Amino acid sequence: MTTSLSLIDQHGQDPTVAASRAVRNAIAHNALPGVWEVAGLSHPNEMIIEVQVAVPYPEQVREEEVLAVLPFGRKTLTVESGGMVVQGRAIPELNDKNDEMLIAIAAVTVLVENE
Repeated sequence: MTTSLSLIDQHGQDPTVAASRAVRNAIAHNALPGVWEVAGLSHPNEMIIEVQVAVPYPEQVREEEVLAVLPFGRKTLTVESGGMVVQGRAIPELNDKNDEMLIAIAAVTVLVENE
């Protein structure tokens, strides 16, 4: 199963925040009831979770923070340049560095090994 979603970091200009929000929202609207029984899993950590994120400034993404959004599974993350930078409004009280709003796109794929 693969799900995807995009989300924004409106203030702070942090690509890790945008990527984490996109991953969190990609999984928030999905459930895998019965996957354990059907796949013969004894624990959700046996699932393989592949995450792909496209975000501005990918070199600034703190990968461990993005993967921490996922509660279970053997997780991998691929970060690439993409998403969008759109014009916003800098508000100093919100720690804005500039007028940029960062939009990240995430795809989360759940796999089960077939024995």
